Amino acid sequence: MMDFQIVVLWSDVLVWLLLAAGIGLAALIAGNPPLLAAWRRIGANRVGMAAATVLLVFVAIGFLDSLHYRAALPGEPGAQKQYAVTVLSLLDALAGPLRTENEKTYSAPFATRLYAKETLEVPGLGTVREFPRLQHGGKHLGDDETVAADAGLTALRYAILAGLIWLALAVGVALAEDRRRRTEDSQLPAAKPPQIDSPLSSVLRPLNRLWRGETAFAWNAVLLTLLALLLVALPLFGLSGQYHVFGTDKIGQDVFYQTLKSVRVALIIGLVTTLVTLPLAVLLGIAAGFFRGWVDDLIQYLYTVLNSIPGVLLIAAAVLMIQVLIDTHQEWFATAAERADLRLLALCFILGITGWTSLCRLLRGETLKLRELEYIQAATAFGASSWRIIRRHILPNLMHLIIISLVMDFSGLVLAEAVLSYIGIGVDPTMTSFGTMINNARMELGREPVVWWSLTAAFAAMFTLVLAANLFADAVRDGFDPRTL
Repeated sequence: MMDFQIVVLWSDVLVWLLLAAGIGLAALIAGNPPLLAAWRRIGANRVGMAAATVLLVFVAIGFLDSLHYRAALPGEPGAQKQYAVTVLSLLDALAGPLRTENEKTYSAPFATRLYAKETLEVPGLGTVREFPRLQHGGKHLGDDETVAADAGLTALRYAILAGLIWLALAVGVALAEDRRRRTEDSQLPAAKPPQIDSPLSSVLRPLNRLWRGETAFAWNAVLLTLLALLLVALPLFGLSGQYHVFGTDKIGQDVFYQTLKSVRVALIIGLVTTLVTLPLAVLLGIAAGFFRGWVDDLIQYLYTVLNSIPGVLLIAAAVLMIQVLIDTHQEWFATAAERADLRLLALCFILGITGWTSLCRLLRGETLKLRELEYIQAATAFGASSWRIIRRHILPNLMHLIIISLVMDFSGLVLAEAVLSYIGIGVDPTMTSFGTMINNARMELGREPVVWWSLTAAFAAMFTLVLAANLFADAVRDGFDPRTL
């Protein structure tokens, strides 16, 4: 019998559905030459591919945090298995010490003692006011608290490991690209016989070609970004088993662990909300622009009324109603994680319902222009149905606007969650997110001495995620912009 019970939250289902949709979209792009050419231009954009590499790291963390389970409780042999109430994820299992090794209260990054003095009994000195030693942070040092030398040596070892891993990846990519290029050259009519290189030249020549950017895909930007990420991530994870690299919060929880747990919430807010925004905006926007008349008037009236309501007030009212529903039906939820998950999904749906109007207005205007073009008029004259014209002619010509808008709106949704959680109407307070971290940090900035690391960690992670999303959105816009051809 398994020592754990698999738990599937509704948000997990939506995350994996988004993954399946992404695979389906990739298959659709592979069979559509114009879309494939646009994405090849995006792949050749070095800044865009560097940003995409950073985004993929965040996505990987989010997927690891979307595989949930409940651990089995210890019991008598042969007895029925009982499982813990706490719902954990694969990320929790991989970062076990970060989750379990908590301190008493605040401690600074890489500290070996608490951030506040306490009254201690010291043999031979009596009662003194001193900074107590941490229970877990730096305990391997013993009485020798030379953090700089120990942390520097550990970081150096992991940096060397990161360099070796990166070198292996670079050689593998270079050889694969060289093999693909040789295969394409051999298929040309006037192909030259393959050049025979020495073993060293067969590796150095592809690496040099990759470094100079002589590939259709921007592998040099991807590899340089991977090198930077490995040089940061591996030493951080290596040191996190010995120190609290980002410090601890008021109740002693590791801030680095909280930052990792916040990534999934940001991704769900940014991605799942599109499941609500996309159908409403596309269907209503195209219908308003194509059919015009009373259909256009009704849809315009709908999004004009919705835009006239202050967004924050509408979101606050909806979240409070959902919270009342959750509080009055506690029997619906077996664990606290399911309750927090429902509020997270409710926030996604609310943001989607209130955020579709701008894309709808954009698609309406573009559809009004497209329906007057000659080939649309010709299809109408030949008796093609309205929905066939929309499916075969209107929608494909709007896909670039839809993709660009959704990618660019991602960063806005991540920031919206942070703002809403900061004012108390965002995700459940028991769920870790960038907004709740910033909300908890505002009181820490008013104490003396100032606790700055929680806010800094949340700001740095959110800044990196949003900046990468914006840079990738710029690459997508340039790839689909016909003026760049």
